[in-house]
Amino acid sequence: MQKVVEYIQKIYNTTEFIPLHEPRFIGNEKAYLNQCIDSTFVSSVGQYVDTLEQEFAKYTGSKYAVATVNGTSALHISLLLAEVKQDDEVITQPLTFIATCNAISYIGAKPVFVDVDLDTMGLSPKSLKNFLENNCKLINQQCINKTTNKVIRACVPMHTFGHPCKIAEIKEICDNWNIALVEDAAESLGSYYKGRHTGTFGKLGAFSFNGNKIITSGGGGIIVTDDEVLARKAKHLTTTAKVPHLYEYVHDEIAYNYRMPNINAALLVAQMENLEKFLQSKRELADIYKDFFATLQMKFVMEPIESCSNYWLQAILFDNLEQRNQFLEYTNKNGVMTRPIWKLMNELEMFKYCQTENLENAKYLEDRIVNIPSSVRI
Repeated sequence: MQKVVEYIQKIYNTTEFIPLHEPRFIGNEKAYLNQCIDSTFVSSVGQYVDTLEQEFAKYTGSKYAVATVNGTSALHISLLLAEVKQDDEVITQPLTFIATCNAISYIGAKPVFVDVDLDTMGLSPKSLKNFLENNCKLINQQCINKTTNKVIRACVPMHTFGHPCKIAEIKEICDNWNIALVEDAAESLGSYYKGRHTGTFGKLGAFSFNGNKIITSGGGGIIVTDDEVLARKAKHLTTTAKVPHLYEYVHDEIAYNYRMPNINAALLVAQMENLEKFLQSKRELADIYKDFFATLQMKFVMEPIESCSNYWLQAILFDNLEQRNQFLEYTNKNGVMTRPIWKLMNELEMFKYCQTENLENAKYLEDRIVNIPSSVRI
């Protein structure tokens, strides 16, 4: 463990505290922020919001993008646009950040948990298929859970640490069962599966620009879709459903104040300009870690087959929970921030009564995965 600490200190050329992931502001961030301030358009209307949405759609290969205040709000709106309603059910993975299940719960829907794949750490198409075949039936083109008699309206896979799950296979299964596919792509900007950017396989995809993401505006999120009607509806719902008018305040439905401020968008436009450089640095760091950990007991987590990962958070896999805990304690006490993977969602108090499939792989990973420092090195 001492060897690992010393090597990471060497990589980052410091013996000071090394965070798990910190942002890099090396471009036009200050210039664009100043321009935004000078324009006085610092709230939810301005040229940087428009520019961000256009550039992000172009980068991911989606037709439309709608900026939001954070990734959770992007996922919440995406689920609403996928017609998820109160008392519906949404299939997702138990190995994810809490925001995935929070967004489902905001609607009054309930998560159903199926297992993940060991190689992707994301939702397993095999587990999804088995669950649907064993527990569900199609009635009037609706997927009905035979155990609860509830409609399974959507499926939300998450691309864990930027490693794409088998999203094309998941989409095929969802299409066969008339289930809306909504991608939680919060962590996977710059990641591709079979040559296609994550977040673009489903009806909608949601990304995050939290302070620890590969590019950031401090907070922020974005919705992508190829459906013009859904894109317009997303923009309407995220701007309090205000009907355009020269001066009147008219709102035509209950909606949300979820639009990204122009001042945050200014930061992101500058960050987007260096995204490729950040991705290159991440991949170089992954290669360094791969060679180093090949000589040690723990295993470095590589991108899955047919994928190009952004390596947002680098991860290692231990043989057992005891080794994992010893490593976490030693590194954090010696100035190198490391973190375990999330506690399984079905083990949390608010989700422990949710229906689950066999979660053997998720539990295996929960006990063994650790994230190590992953900041861009420039």
